[in-house]
Amino acid sequence: MGVIKVIGASHVPYLKHLRRLIPYYRPYRTEVLWGLVLVVLSSAVWSVIPWLLREALDAMGAGQPARVAWGYAGAIGIVALVGGALRYGMRELLNGASRRIEFDLRNDLFARLTTLDTSYYGSTRTGDIMARLTNDLSAVRMAAGPAVMYLTNTIFGGLFAIAFMLRIDLLLTALALLPMILLPVIGIRVGKALHDRFEAVQEHFSTLTTRAQENLAGARIVRAYRQEEAEIERFGRLNEEYLARNMSLVRLWGILHPVFGLLAGIATAIVLGIGGLLAMRGVFSIGSFVAFSLYLAMLMWPLIALGWVINLFQRGEASMGRLHDILDSRSALAAPEQTRRLPPAAGGRRLEFRGVGFHYPGPAGAEPRWVLRDVSFVCEAGLTVGIAGATGSGKSALMDLVPRLYDPQEGEILLDGIPLPELDLAELRAEIGYVTQESLVFSDTIAANLAYGARSDRDWMEAASLAQLAGTVAGFPARYETMLGERGINLSGGQKQRVALARALARRPALLLLDDALSAVDTRTEADILGALRSARDSRSALIASHRVSALRDADHIVVLDRGRAVEHGRHAELLARGGRYWTLLRRQQLVDSIEEIGAQDLAGSGAGRTI
Repeated sequence: MGVIKVIGASHVPYLKHLRRLIPYYRPYRTEVLWGLVLVVLSSAVWSVIPWLLREALDAMGAGQPARVAWGYAGAIGIVALVGGALRYGMRELLNGASRRIEFDLRNDLFARLTTLDTSYYGSTRTGDIMARLTNDLSAVRMAAGPAVMYLTNTIFGGLFAIAFMLRIDLLLTALALLPMILLPVIGIRVGKALHDRFEAVQEHFSTLTTRAQENLAGARIVRAYRQEEAEIERFGRLNEEYLARNMSLVRLWGILHPVFGLLAGIATAIVLGIGGLLAMRGVFSIGSFVAFSLYLAMLMWPLIALGWVINLFQRGEASMGRLHDILDSRSALAAPEQTRRLPPAAGGRRLEFRGVGFHYPGPAGAEPRWVLRDVSFVCEAGLTVGIAGATGSGKSALMDLVPRLYDPQEGEILLDGIPLPELDLAELRAEIGYVTQESLVFSDTIAANLAYGARSDRDWMEAASLAQLAGTVAGFPARYETMLGERGINLSGGQKQRVALARALARRPALLLLDDALSAVDTRTEADILGALRSARDSRSALIASHRVSALRDADHIVVLDRGRAVEHGRHAELLARGGRYWTLLRRQQLVDSIEEIGAQDLAGSGAGRTI
């Protein structure tokens, strides 16, 4: 941990993001501390071997008996064994700690993502998030463990080697270290360039991942429009750009090893030339000359490895900055200083809209496009309110405001007389069962999907009956244990909607929200579902949004939206008698139904004719 502090200090100010890893080290500070101690000890132990070799060579040169040489050989073997054990321990502790840090960081990232509001996901690509949770997280782990370990080994290995070199000859040590003056300058200059290029690589990898994710998710659309070749070409171009950016990074990284190797070669040439001359003149022994050469080699390898260490830290710095974009993000939803509790619900919740106006978040300074404006109505506890309107009238936006996926910019929404922002968000959403237009099911069994958030098996089984799903599931070979494909690909649109409805009902919500949730269900099944909901609605309120008037005709109250404004209120019969917007929607739906019925009859007739 101390090494991280040094790296993040003012000498290298552009490693500011890695300093934020320090809190993640604290739970494992004992392992990290002992790991660093083992690094220092292993460096010290390995530095003894050349000195023992020196003594052995000098002893043989002085005509000592063979047993002396064998004694030194045994000592070298023992030291090597101890050094190997210490190196194993340091890797186990430091690399293990980096894996645990990666584990904690991944959990924190996922936890943060679950708290962010819908506007964040509307402005952030899924592929970008996935790239940060994979490639970037791996780069941070390498900086947190291996890079710290090798940097410590480089520092202390070099110090021990220099200490022994100084004991052999001061002048030769100074001459050997002379080329190393350039190392800090090269490391800092190239390190900054590595950071910038790796950040560019990761940004483009996000784009590449997004393209792949969209193609996999939209595979049926790509095939239906016969765009396979076009998508392959687009992906190929992105991949070529990713390759080009990586090659630019690799070329820069490749410079470090040859440059450091060149400096090491110059130092070696100095030692061989001047040191050999001094040894021949008897300034020091042959054993000292061999030991000095080995210490120089021990010094050179860490310095060459320093290029790799710089690369790891720069990659980790760039990636940690990208991860902090997630960790530093906050929900745009207003959080109350002190939350209020909802009273116990006996027969549903009372929901009230007061002059609500809403527009989706947009660029700063741009004129907002209002989706809802001055919408007011009340859904009394235990009753059903229908929201009617054509496509684009604001129905889905209105429904999203109730569970606070967004907050309105004007007016307020109250649940049992309490403004929604004053309620704890988790408590608010626990009261709501929400079925959206797009029925998402998980790649799991039908039972697991229905039990998602349910209190007991009995709750989801009763919900399946209310959603008219039990009869359908009975026809499946594995019944409720039937495994669903990704996004429920082996279910029809109507079946997915009924699974989503049953999942919402299984929570026994006090307030049920249905946003065109039965649009893919045939009219007969829709009528059966709505009838079952009416018979069991004593314990819940319901808000049903639909462009099909048939889904709303039995609602206790109907609000008609047109271009974001509530233009009509009343019951089904009252609204029809006025001959206004609601009447127009009904006539339009009847006309569409008639055309579809005639088309189906014509198709059946022509098919029969062809068979005959």
